[in-house]
Amino acid sequence: MDLIKLGSDTAKNGFNNENDIVEKFNNWQIDEDSQKWLLIMQYRLEDIEYVKAVKLSGYKTDVQAQVSIKMKEALDVQNLQVKLVSNSKGFNQIDKRWINKYAEMWEMNDLISELLKKYTGEIAPTLINPKDKRRMFANEFSENEQIIIKDWLSENKSLIVSDILKGRGQFAAEWILVAQKVKNSARWVLKPMNYCLNFFGNGKIEITDRGNFKIGKITMQRKGGDGGRDTAKMLQFKINPAELFDL
Repeated sequence: MDLIKLGSDTAKNGFNNENDIVEKFNNWQIDEDSQKWLLIMQYRLEDIEYVKAVKLSGYKTDVQAQVSIKMKEALDVQNLQVKLVSNSKGFNQIDKRWINKYAEMWEMNDLISELLKKYTGEIAPTLINPKDKRRMFANEFSENEQIIIKDWLSENKSLIVSDILKGRGQFAAEWILVAQKVKNSARWVLKPMNYCLNFFGNGKIEITDRGNFKIGKITMQRKGGDGGRDTAKMLQFKINPAELFDL
């Protein structure tokens, strides 16, 4: 019960990729880590007939575990989002898209869309001497424009956080499993998605000293990089999954 409350433990072996998680679930009868995950998911091991896990791509869910319970015809399905980190401060991209896609998802008005395109560089800066000739930073907008964006983020925070972390539809993620390997030690933490939505999403909407937006513990920023290709102008959201170990 202490393990279920804590939701974390050290692992005997490391985790290299999602395939390792799939293999652990598929060998649940002898794999101690997957047995602990199933207990955290509130299963009684003696009631399980079989577990079949598969790797998915293109969804918020990375690993889907199908759990068959003895004497029940129904099949339980658990969708896990897997975050692999190698240190305690590794920021992880959780979502990236073009502003027009987010505008469609979140019914963004034209003004918000235009301001965010200036932020990512899809629209060139309108300042005389911007810090970066390719785009505008959040703290370069006028005070009124900053208030408009922050108010919009506040009004739509629940929807934004849910979409970028959990996703929608049948492959929406229900759990986040963070696996961390540092040198010769490995550990994991498994938390329900609703807990993670509150943990990462609750908090102030603010503008950082670097000129990015923060939604609670989530950073919203221009993607950048990509060798100067157009995809650098996409909007991305990032978290530090390792923060779940500190609970």
